[in-house]
Amino acid sequence: MSGAPVTLEVVDEVARLKLARGDRNNAIDLDFARVLRDTVDELGTGRQFGAVVLYAEGDNFCVGGDLRSFAAAPAPSEFIAELAATMHEAVVGLRALETPVVTAVQGACAGAGIGLALAGDIVLAARDARFRVSYTAAGLSPDCGVSWALTRTLGPARAADLILTNRLIDADQAERCGLVSRLADDVVDESFTLAAALATGARAAQAHSVRLVRDAGTTALEQHLIAEAHGISSLAATPEGSEGISSFLEKRRPNFAAARRFSVNS
Repeated sequence: MSGAPVTLEVVDEVARLKLARGDRNNAIDLDFARVLRDTVDELGTGRQFGAVVLYAEGDNFCVGGDLRSFAAAPAPSEFIAELAATMHEAVVGLRALETPVVTAVQGACAGAGIGLALAGDIVLAARDARFRVSYTAAGLSPDCGVSWALTRTLGPARAADLILTNRLIDADQAERCGLVSRLADDVVDESFTLAAALATGARAAQAHSVRLVRDAGTTALEQHLIAEAHGISSLAATPEGSEGISSFLEKRRPNFAAARRFSVNS
């Protein structure tokens, strides 16, 4: 779709989901939110891909909501309610994918952009990346899962600090405090390389692993241990699990793609 604010292409079994409104710093208006939600819906469960990359064109990843569209709306409260609900569907969709999600952040990442960035399982940041929550500076409170993700990632004290003060966090600080996974010199290319490597891995094991990590903050230990035990025992009986164990013992590189083909054809 030419001129779409969000695009999707599949390369080497990796779904590349791009925020494509770089000329507007990928500011989020209702059209942007709807297309993002619908594009995430196209991914379905994500089982057909080895990984998903969420990245952005332009100098900045996403500056958050388009405040001009807020101000121009005849009924701002109703408009923002619809916008938030639509973005929330997109974030829930990303977190529901049964495959690792890699996000690549460059330049400014603010407001709802932080919610999108932290929807990734692995968050790569360019060395020029900078993060600012920004909501209360505009007289608003967080949406897009920002307060949830920051609290889970940083703890309540640091989350409240960033939300209430709107202070700027640069890439080095973001890495030190655990807001991002690692820094990258060429964040988009490195995210593609990482996702392509994940796509060659043991996909069932990766799917179960990301689900365990995503659920860890809200699951009781006993319930989580049951999920771990079920996962590792069931995976051991799969062709990928058998290939992984055999290759480790035989000191060779595993061929999970061949194991998957065997599973499909058997």
